Amino acid sequence: MKTVIVSIVLILILGGAALYIYRAKKRGVKCIGCPNSAKCSGNCAGCSCGSEES
Repeated sequence: MKTVIVSIVLILILGGAALYIYRAKKRGVKCIGCPNSAKCSGNCAGCSCGSEES
């Protein structure tokens, strides 16, 4: 019974993550993990996104 509960929870977590990614891509977000994702050019190397960080 514990295995079934753990499996269901794992499926829900993975499904939620997939749904989040799907919706973000549908909105046109280039870099999902980037804090500036709405303005990001999409060619992030470490997600600098043009912001000047030292």
